[in-house]
Amino acid sequence: MSVTQVAYEVEGWGVGELVVSDERVVWHESPWPRSERPGQGGARISMDPSQSPAHPGFGAVVPQRASAKGRSFVAEVVQLLQAYFAGEQVPLEDVPVDLEYETSFLSRCAGALRTIPRGEVVTYGELAALAGAPGAARAAGSFCARSRLSIFVPCHRVVSASGLGPYGSYGTGYKRRLLALEGYDHAL
Repeated sequence: MSVTQVAYEVEGWGVGELVVSDERVVWHESPWPRSERPGQGGARISMDPSQSPAHPGFGAVVPQRASAKGRSFVAEVVQLLQAYFAGEQVPLEDVPVDLEYETSFLSRCAGALRTIPRGEVVTYGELAALAGAPGAARAAGSFCARSRLSIFVPCHRVVSASGLGPYGSYGTGYKRRLLALEGYDHAL
């Protein structure tokens, strides 16, 4: 089994992190602005570029413009992510992801979410129904809250029945920004 972990930069978004095993995404942390700390003489020093809200990070940082020469699966996925965060419509739903550890309901939630088109949203209750379990809105919400495959399994496209709803450690502002990037009319 081959495992690769990289951090990648996206202009205007920050640094994200990707873990791939055997040409499947097993974990993805969306880009987060680099954190800085004060240095000597008032200079700002960037901390580990792969730091994010939910993971301490490891791995090399892939530059903002990856080379097309001899691209590996990881480089191709990073290029797709960079294009996505630049506002391009890219087929992230076609990227293989690891759902093996999930229960059948959670796998169905992931599968259903991957079919929700860019610019559209569903409620937690609608996601549960799409996954074959009407009335399991809380379970669908729990799935989204612990998703380790952000953007590939687009939990940001799930909203509460009464409004936008939360988006974990990233917050509602980040969720709004993702939905606006995808053209959802009610994001802002």
